Amino acid sequence: MTLVLVAHGTRVLAGQAQVRDLARRVARRHAGAVRLAYVDVQAPHVREVAAGAAVVVPLLLTAGHHVRVDIAQAFAGGASLAPPLGTAGRLLGVLADRLAAAGPADAVVLAAAGSSDPRSRAEVEATAAALPVPASVGYAASASPTVPEAVQSLRANGAERIVILAFLLADGRFHRALHQAGADAVTPPLITHPEVVDLVLAAARTPAVASPV
Repeated sequence: MTLVLVAHGTRVLAGQAQVRDLARRVARRHAGAVRLAYVDVQAPHVREVAAGAAVVVPLLLTAGHHVRVDIAQAFAGGASLAPPLGTAGRLLGVLADRLAAAGPADAVVLAAAGSSDPRSRAEVEATAAALPVPASVGYAASASPTVPEAVQSLRANGAERIVILAFLLADGRFHRALHQAGADAVTPPLITHPEVVDLVLAAARTPAVASPV
């Protein structure tokens, strides 16, 4: 079975390389073909990839507009759509590892890309609530509070060491902006964690929607 991995896309070369490396790591463990497509910025665009009987795995963390509209419409009628990597608590172990590596903190901000879709924001908030420590939520775009606003609020309430826990898959403009948000530490993108390959393969085995519309 062909896997089509659909990433957001970025102009940041390091982020592009991280996604290609993830695809190579997945391909080493998957018996069929593995293809990459993107919803923005990079080629091939998701509309240009003929999926046939493939399983489509969104390399996205929540089921926002790109999953529900762009990807679903592009593959309607032929492929099976797997769930995004960050739904249903799939990344909680990875996030806990990132948080532990960041060292002690008296406040944490879970930093997500942001979405105009309230269902996507609800998934982020549920992830924050399930973390092993209390965490505020901040967004890079399209929703509030922003990450700098979340950090400022925590500072105003006396927090001394604030960690931004990046709920972002790969390096890119949003992740780089986190370093200017006023926190004391920023965790790396999630894509380099060894468990992410396992999560991609597990998602491919549990498609959420057949012939998405």
